[in-house]
Amino acid sequence: MRFLLIGRGRMGSLLEKTALSGGDTVVAALGREDLGRLRELGKCADVVVDFSSPAALEAVVEYVKATATPYLSGVTGLSQEQLALLRSAGAAAPVLWSANFSLGVAVLCRILSQVSSTLLPDFDVEITETHHNKKADATSGTAKLLLQALDPDHALTPVYGREGLCGPRKSGEVGIHALRGGTVAGTHTVHFFGTDEELEITHRAASRQIFASGAYHVARLLPAMPAGVYDLQDILFGK
Repeated sequence: MRFLLIGRGRMGSLLEKTALSGGDTVVAALGREDLGRLRELGKCADVVVDFSSPAALEAVVEYVKATATPYLSGVTGLSQEQLALLRSAGAAAPVLWSANFSLGVAVLCRILSQVSSTLLPDFDVEITETHHNKKADATSGTAKLLLQALDPDHALTPVYGREGLCGPRKSGEVGIHALRGGTVAGTHTVHFFGTDEELEITHRAASRQIFASGAYHVARLLPAMPAGVYDLQDILFGK
């Protein structure tokens, strides 16, 4: 399979190594400074994989629409308007965006979607996420994915950390807490607190390779899909 990679950061480099070691071809790996080459390349790949930045989105979406090339994006920090622009490419090609391509996290989201209706509203829910001390944003995109999985109708009220005389915990809250330190690749825990019992579900990433491997796995499946907008659950488990 032919890959066109957007982004030459850590994830982009890992994806290039992963694709090449899998016997696939990387036709180009473009950084922010040479996105102008997209128009020159034309349709040259079976899939575009984008782990760059929000600043590159407009140029990449324009390319996907013009060439109808399947598009996988792991770009985080997108606004709602930018997400809408990304999804608009689904009219021309299969498009998949996810904040996390770990297969383990995908399974965790599926578990949460199945058990939350049983536990809520009788259990209090809290989410903790831990990342390395270089991570620039909080709350993590993965924590947001987990929240969406357990509360798809947005019935809960997110509370980001607590301090001072905040009073007793209110019914219908979901606490979300970000920890930063060291070289942690990513640890996410969903806590369900009931009367006299507690359930915790945790996913730990030992390295970024799991995200590259998951993105590579799904990118190889995407060209077989019809044009449209998909999430990781659609690809792995079906709609």
